[in-house]
Amino acid sequence: MENQSRSSSGPRSGGYGGPRGPRSDRGGDRGPNGRDGQRRFAPQQRRVCVYCKDKNKVVDYKNADQLRRYLTDRGKIRPRRKIGTCARHQREVSLAIKRARQLALLPFAPEHVRGMNA
Repeated sequence: MENQSRSSSGPRSGGYGGPRGPRSDRGGDRGPNGRDGQRRFAPQQRRVCVYCKDKNKVVDYKNADQLRRYLTDRGKIRPRRKIGTCARHQREVSLAIKRARQLALLPFAPEHVRGMNA
């Protein structure tokens, strides 16, 4: 019986908690800073789409100042979850940005990156 496989009552069994002891001693519901069940950050409030709120506002590729708000400092299009637009208007904004880039109203890359190759 020396080569017998380990039984479930051994110190490393799955339900017991392993070599560090039972799972109840590991902290349970407490977070990293010792609080019982409290979250570290409050949930963000849901942003409302600017274009859905104001029906008179239209996405226009010729209005570069308005579209510049939806670009990062690196020239990338900001994601929906950051700017709060709905899916329909996010598609319109991204299409308008791409059209404005083709007409050189908006940059493909930021100035500090464009100057490196010259």
